[in-house]
Amino acid sequence: MTEISFELDGEQVTTNVDPKTPLREVLRDEFGKKGVKSSCDSGRCGVCTVHLDGDAVKSCLVLAPKADGRTVTTIEGLAGETDDLHDVQQAFLDKFATQCGYCIPGMIMTAVDYLEDGEYSGERAEIESALKGNVCRCTGYEKIVDAVEEVANSRS
Repeated sequence: MTEISFELDGEQVTTNVDPKTPLREVLRDEFGKKGVKSSCDSGRCGVCTVHLDGDAVKSCLVLAPKADGRTVTTIEGLAGETDDLHDVQQAFLDKFATQCGYCIPGMIMTAVDYLEDGEYSGERAEIESALKGNVCRCTGYEKIVDAVEEVANSRS
């Protein structure tokens, strides 16, 4: 077992992990972050996407010890200490960009990474490309892209 400490959604946490354990399992099982979903276990679907030091990563592919000394943000911590939703979360609600909702946390975390990069045009093709590592089997993506496009336009 290896002891790791990291900032999780604004709180310093410590736990012992098997060095081969994916970060996703630690986030869900040790810290109750159920917004970090489990699906393909191979990085193809994106439902487990979180931010590691501000960058979107698929937590099924990141071994938990890689989080040691770093900052991890999940969908539960995205809005920070406020009770308000992050503007991307709000746009997904406003644009009805959810169906079953299973993929939405990962989709939102990827969209936030795209938008916070600051170097985006907000064009639909660019948004679709930014989200290509996230799979949604319900919505057909149109409303998801609408939501991200709305935020991109409001930020420019």
